[in-house]
Amino acid sequence: MPDRALVVIDMLRDFVDPNGALYTGEAGREIVPALTGYLERARERGDLVVFLCDSHLPDDAEFERFPPHCVQGTPGADIIPELEPADGELIIPKRRYSGFFGTDLDTALREKEIDTLELAGVCTNICVLYTAADARNLNYEVRVYSDAVAGLSEEAHRWALQEMKHTLGCSVL
Repeated sequence: MPDRALVVIDMLRDFVDPNGALYTGEAGREIVPALTGYLERARERGDLVVFLCDSHLPDDAEFERFPPHCVQGTPGADIIPELEPADGELIIPKRRYSGFFGTDLDTALREKEIDTLELAGVCTNICVLYTAADARNLNYEVRVYSDAVAGLSEEAHRWALQEMKHTLGCSVL
C-alpha cells in the first residue's frame, strides 16, 4: 500500500484557463508540464493521486472576497483536460481554502495509510498554503513541488513557499 499521495490542488478551468473567472495568469499555465510529469511518476509508482477541487455554491460566502468561481456544475469547476483523473483517483470537492476543512480528505488518506503528501497546483499563497498548514497540523510530512505550484503574483508565490518551508517545516523541492 502506498505511503504517499500526490495532491493536485485546484487545477480547474476557472483558475488555469485564460477565460476562467479567477485566472491565475500565465504562471498557472506554465506549471502544467511539470505537474503532468509528477502525475505520471506518481501513477507509475502506484501512489495515491488526489484532486482537490474548489466547488462552490452559487451564493458562497467566499464570493464576498473573490469573484464567483468554480461554481458547482459549471465548466469552470472542471479539472483541466491535460490532467484528466484516471480511474480510481480521488476527486474531493472543497468549499474553503484548505483541502482538509469540511472534507473527508484526512479520512481518505488515513484509510490508505498515507503519511506523506506531495502538493502541486494553485494558488501557492492560498489553497496550497492552507492545505499544507492543515496537513502539518495533522502530522503529515509535506513536500511542495516549487515548479508545480503557482500564485496570483510572483511575490505572493515566493512568500508562501518560504512560509511553508520555514514556519511549517515542509520540504520545498
